[in-house]
Amino acid sequence: MRSAFRVLLSIIAVIVLAVAAGTFVPRPLSGSGPSGEAVETRRILVLSNPIHTDIAIPLDAETREAYGFLQASGVPVTEPGAEWVIIGWGGRAFYLETPTWADLKPTPLFRALTIDSSVMHVDVAGPIDEGHPSVRAFDLEAAEFRGLSEFIQASFVREDGDVVVIPDAGYRLSDRFFEAHGSFNAFVGCNTWTARALRAAGIRTGWWNPLPQTLRVSLDLFN
Repeated sequence: MRSAFRVLLSIIAVIVLAVAAGTFVPRPLSGSGPSGEAVETRRILVLSNPIHTDIAIPLDAETREAYGFLQASGVPVTEPGAEWVIIGWGGRAFYLETPTWADLKPTPLFRALTIDSSVMHVDVAGPIDEGHPSVRAFDLEAAEFRGLSEFIQASFVREDGDVVVIPDAGYRLSDRFFEAHGSFNAFVGCNTWTARALRAAGIRTGWWNPLPQTLRVSLDLFN
């Protein structure tokens, strides 16, 4: 009994140390500061809830054209009232079958904790309160924004050049799910995808951020 208890304590200690190291060790280890020059930037947002993070991209003439491929699938990126396109990556079973905590079921939870295929979720939004505690804002230069956008678009599975929408999947009229590249599990999940996307834009994160809370701490520390 004592041996099993020691093993459990050791496992917990390893997990705690891994999460701490993943939060407080930056990735990349060093980063370049602001150039000091006045350059045109585009603001993006990182949105979080207790278990998940999304990236919000501002909709202007350029981004409406770049993400116009979503319009044909039912995501109204060209509508005048749409100010942001909200994009996230996650496990297929949990994402599709758990729109709210009240919908939580054992099978999607088990798949999320083990291994699952992945999907992209896309929606649009009007004004977003950037002062809300769950929101982080970053101003990206053109090359940084291009790196972010290229990473996001490469996450979509495409057939004959078109993204693959999942039929009859969505939480409301404006959002859609799409087939995505990569496998989802408890260690490589939605928040590590967000961190990778941000690093593609030159934003420093923690070395491993499996939780929204650790990602927010890392973003505040290193940027």
